[in-house]
Amino acid sequence: MSIKPIQYHDGKCLMIDQRLLPGREEWREYDDYRGIAEAIRDMVIRGAPAIGVAAAFGVAFGARDIEAADFEEFYPELEAVCQLLASTRPTAVNLCWALERGKRFARRHHGIPLGDIRKGLLDLAVKMAEEDERINRTLGRHGHRLIPPGARILTHCNAGALATAGYGTALGVIRAAFEAGKKISVFADETRPWLQGARLTAWELLRDGIPTTLICDNAAGHLMACGEVDCVIVGADRIAANGDTANKIGTYTLAVLCKEHGLPFFVAAPLSTIDHSLADGSSIPIEERSREEVIRHGGVELAPAGIAVRNPAFDVTPARLISAIITEAGILRPDRQGDFGLSIKPFRNPSLPDE
Repeated sequence: MSIKPIQYHDGKCLMIDQRLLPGREEWREYDDYRGIAEAIRDMVIRGAPAIGVAAAFGVAFGARDIEAADFEEFYPELEAVCQLLASTRPTAVNLCWALERGKRFARRHHGIPLGDIRKGLLDLAVKMAEEDERINRTLGRHGHRLIPPGARILTHCNAGALATAGYGTALGVIRAAFEAGKKISVFADETRPWLQGARLTAWELLRDGIPTTLICDNAAGHLMACGEVDCVIVGADRIAANGDTANKIGTYTLAVLCKEHGLPFFVAAPLSTIDHSLADGSSIPIEERSREEVIRHGGVELAPAGIAVRNPAFDVTPARLISAIITEAGILRPDRQGDFGLSIKPFRNPSLPDE
């Protein structure tokens, strides 16, 4: 059974510290929005859907602690809470999506007592966590239809239960295929510099008994050329309206390799990851993280002092390289020009009900 990396209990938000896996399983407790912002920024929790759920609890905790006499005094303070949370990770659209959902709830209920708004925001955060797991399981059921029996699947980074509120997106498709008895196997690439594939994906899949082999990031092309990979499945942090997809750095490289070797390249993500405000991927903000992540690991220096470092955390894969986008609403495919826009726009996001 997949883990639930973010939970609510007795007024606190509990998160498994993903920086310590697989060596140690430690849970952190948070009861204020600043702590949750720090957990997102410092990668205690990561993965676009999981970050969105964490942000929803941050909004609820921030609202609880606002001292205000009326809504006109309360709402600007709530916006300041959301602004701090939004500043933690710029690429994952689910973060801002969750914050906007919380603000929209508050605005729609501005006429009720502030205590009821505060309770409603907490109920909304709990609801969003439950929704996310249901969405992932539905996404998995749709997506495993694309996976033939015996498929050898390559996945990048971690788009599993740890990156969501449970079950996972890319790993949700893999789990659904395995649960359907398809006897699949998985290559998990290490995913430098945070090693999410080596530390997190491998940990998750081994827990579920899914046959998994760890490879270095730069071994993928060789395995494809040797005929040992049947498809690639990845998650997403933001998808533009035409289908251009931002995901963990190295995803674009895999898509190019799939194109060269005639392999399908699938993206699995909830509809909340689609940013309709961006026509294409050229405007997706790409987070640049600390040089320390590249030159040091486990306290050990990996590079000479003074070396210049670039550490983009994400890259953008053009829609033309994507075979299908798997969502809870179904499987979306590109048009003849390689654009997903005509396919995506008719889908209403079922995870955005009228609160």
